[in-house]
Amino acid sequence: MRIGLLTDGGYPYASGESRLWCDRLVRGLAQHEFDLFALSRSAEQEAQGWVQLPPQVSRVRTAPLWTADEDTLGLHAPRGLIPRLLTGGGARTYGRRERRRFITHFTALATSVCATGASGGERGGSGAAVRCADPQFTDAMFTEGLYGLAELACEHGGLPAALRSETALRILEAACRAPGTGRTVQTATVPDLLSFAAALDRVLRPLSLDWYDEESLGAVDLCHAASGGAAALPGLLAKRFFGVPLLVTEHAVQLRAHYLAGSGTPVSAPVRALLANFHGQLATEVYRQAALITPGNTHARRWQERCGAEPAKVRTVYPGMESGRFAVLGESEDDGGPDTLVWVGRIEPAKDLIALLHAFAEVRRAEPDARLRIIGAAAQGSEGATYLAHCRALADQLFPDEAADAHAVGDSPVSFEDIGGAEVPDLAQAYAAGGVVVLSSVVEGFPISLVEAMFCGRATVSTDVGAVVEVIGGTGLVVPPRNPRALAEACLALLRDPERRARLGAAARARALELFTVEQNLAAFRGIYLELISQAPEPAAGGPRPFATPPEAHVLGLWPEPGDEPAPGTAGRTPSWAAQEVGAGACGAGDGDA
Repeated sequence: MRIGLLTDGGYPYASGESRLWCDRLVRGLAQHEFDLFALSRSAEQEAQGWVQLPPQVSRVRTAPLWTADEDTLGLHAPRGLIPRLLTGGGARTYGRRERRRFITHFTALATSVCATGASGGERGGSGAAVRCADPQFTDAMFTEGLYGLAELACEHGGLPAALRSETALRILEAACRAPGTGRTVQTATVPDLLSFAAALDRVLRPLSLDWYDEESLGAVDLCHAASGGAAALPGLLAKRFFGVPLLVTEHAVQLRAHYLAGSGTPVSAPVRALLANFHGQLATEVYRQAALITPGNTHARRWQERCGAEPAKVRTVYPGMESGRFAVLGESEDDGGPDTLVWVGRIEPAKDLIALLHAFAEVRRAEPDARLRIIGAAAQGSEGATYLAHCRALADQLFPDEAADAHAVGDSPVSFEDIGGAEVPDLAQAYAAGGVVVLSSVVEGFPISLVEAMFCGRATVSTDVGAVVEVIGGTGLVVPPRNPRALAEACLALLRDPERRARLGAAARARALELFTVEQNLAAFRGIYLELISQAPEPAAGGPRPFATPPEAHVLGLWPEPGDEPAPGTAGRTPSWAAQEVGAGACGAGDGDA
């Protein structure tokens, strides 16, 4: 079948989120054909180029979200000969009719965004205010505005300029001042509205792309969004315009990521509230329209269900990780040294190395020979470098260099190292550097470093954040976050009991090989693809075709009954694998058997 893979800031670019997972998925499901529809987040990402693509990737369409240039390649041009002649094929200023349509749809969108999230104490007392605060009303207004703007952009173009126009600013101001909005939103100033309009233009940029025709997203059998948010917008429109089913995979919920990122940004409170409302409404609509949602862990699943996802449509599929490079270490008898703790990861404030250093100070008081190796590089940007310098300074303060006598060179029990050096040449050697692997994070999604330690057969001590408890499953020690004393006691318990370390390490490796390998992830999505494309087989016009109805459709209890109504927008669609000529299909099958 033909899969439209939708990404935002990742595959096929050489850097970005979910890049490795998407590459493994495409290469592992070689029986399918993939069309990539990728959104880029920065000029630097585009400058780094693409990874080498496998032959089953038949087409790649890209578009930037980071530029405000309306003439950027990929934006939709107006349809029809006369509009193209008048505008040179580019975007144009709306006429009276198009302006009325924009005002109607953008007013609906702005009303829903401004009214969402208002608490009972913040609502006005009028009937209009109560109605605006009703979730069903705001959801209906949001979908009306979103799809109305999408249809306008598809037919006439010009949406980015309209979203930054004075008309849009006046609509936003009126929506913020209307009854039923929250107090925070009501305090928005003109600069706040300008900032929100600019952010909204970037998020809604996919509505203006030229991907929505029978040769692009209309030609795929299934849209698979590698994340929510902007990446899922093309999938929503493909379902709206062509009835293409949508599959959404989220290893980290985009709405949660937005909340975490927004708390540390310099934008004002009204802008944060408006963006949070918009992303919450978008997440609800994505989950409502998706045929199936596959979170990467139960922690993400709880977020999705809280945002409106139907539990029946949510199926947890753990992200697959490559276990082969850890096989030698995992199967060896090397315990990494009985007195060494190791931390591996990206150094940033969310990892809370400050608490780890204070915990290690208590460990050293109980076990003077203990050592701590912190292996990893600082996160990109000034914040990561500043945090690393702060951690080094704290380590120098807590652990002055120790020397055996007055003539020896001192040595600190805490070391900061990078992967790729002489002592730690690769990732497997990083986990081999100690007998106990520690994770001290205060914020975590799916703990990749923890799974890697489990592949290596290492006992672990972790904080109870994100999906840590779900991943560990009783094969390691878990303590509350921001609690150095509890972290120190757990580390001491494992350092002093080598037999327990060995038992936990073996159990952790067995659990990781059972749940978190690439093979189990590919097997899950292989079955999901077949399930989604087979639920409502459509016969081609002119009579049935060979193999148009797969054998899975005859399994009792799994597929729609003959009298069930098909999903809206799917009538008349024939999957690409069922739309081949009879003669050609028969010839191909015969050639393969020969």
